[in-house]
Amino acid sequence: MLNVRFLEPADEAMWDAYVDAAPDGTLFHKTAWKRIVAKTFDYTPYYLLAENEKGICGVLPLFFVKSIFIGKALISTPFAVYGGMLASNISVELALFEASKKLSIKLGAQFIELRERSFKKRQELQTRDSLYVTFQKKIEHSEDAIFKQLPRETRRLIRRANDAGMTARFSKNMEDLDSFYDIYAASVRNLGTPVFPRELFENCLRELEQHADILLISRAGNPVAAVLTFYFRDVVLPYYGGSLPAERNPSPNNYMYWMLMREAGMRGYNFFDFGRSKAQTGAYNFKRKMGFQPSSLFYQYYMSGDLPLPNNNPTNPKFKMAIKAWQHLPLKVTKVLGPKLVKAFP
Repeated sequence: MLNVRFLEPADEAMWDAYVDAAPDGTLFHKTAWKRIVAKTFDYTPYYLLAENEKGICGVLPLFFVKSIFIGKALISTPFAVYGGMLASNISVELALFEASKKLSIKLGAQFIELRERSFKKRQELQTRDSLYVTFQKKIEHSEDAIFKQLPRETRRLIRRANDAGMTARFSKNMEDLDSFYDIYAASVRNLGTPVFPRELFENCLRELEQHADILLISRAGNPVAAVLTFYFRDVVLPYYGGSLPAERNPSPNNYMYWMLMREAGMRGYNFFDFGRSKAQTGAYNFKRKMGFQPSSLFYQYYMSGDLPLPNNNPTNPKFKMAIKAWQHLPLKVTKVLGPKLVKAFP
C-alpha cells in the first residue's frame, strides 16, 4: 500500500532521516531549508511524502510562490541549487508527481519547477538543460595535496594574497554577520543583483547550527571577502559569498576558497561543491580557473496548458537595462530595495 500525504511536524525527523540516506539527497531537501525559507519569505510550504508499511519511501519538497514576474508556481525548492523528488522506486516517484499535479491545479499554479540533479525522462516534463551548471570535485585531506590540485595560476594568486597579509577566520557568531552582509551586499550590487534580506542569513545560521559557518578574509584587519558555507554529509558547499569590489587585488576570492578547501579537507570532507552558475558568466569562468569542471543541471517543468517555459533570470534580455541601473544605485538604497525585490525571483 502506498499513501501520499503532506508532511506534519511529527514526521520531520523521519523525513530528514530519509533524505540523509537517499543517494541524491541534499541539504535543500531537509526540513531545515523549509524553515529557513518559510521564516524569511511569504511562501507557503507543501511538503509531500510517500509512505508504505515500512515508513517513508519518497519525498517532494514544494513551495507555493506568487510573483508579478513568474505568476503562481510550485517550486522545489526556492533559492536552492538542488531540489525535486527523492523516491525509492519509479512507482513512488510517479505517485509524488501525480500528487504535485493535483496540488498545482488546486492552487492555480501555472507551472511546477523541479530543480533536479539528474535528468528524469517523463513525457509531461519539459527540460531546461543549457542555462545552469554545477561544479563539484573531490578534495584531498592534506594541505599540500589540496594545494597541488589547484591550477598553477590560481596557486600564484593565492601566494600573492598571502604575501599581501590576508588572513582567514571561521565563525558561527551572529556578531560577524554584519561584516559578511556588508561585503555580500556590495558584491551582488556590483553584479546587478538584488541582495537577500539579512534575516535569511540569520535563519541559515540558526537552523543549520553546526552545518553552517562564515569565513571572513581580512587585510590589514579589515574584512574584504566573506562566504557563508553549508556542510552536508561529506560535502562542503560555499553558498553565499563575495568580496568588496574595491579590494579585488590581490585576489581575495582565490585566497578565500583555497582556505575553505584546506579547512574542509582537513576536517575530513570529501567533496567541494562550488554550486550553481549560469554558463559562460564571470562566476562560471572563475570556477573553471579554480580547476573545476561544469556539469549540467536538468531543471524540469510541468507547464499548465501551452504556456512557455519561464525565463526569469539575468540572462533574459528584458532585464538588461534593469541590471545596469541597479549597478549604479547607492549601496544603502540596494540594501533597502533588494530584499523587497529578491523574493520575486525564487
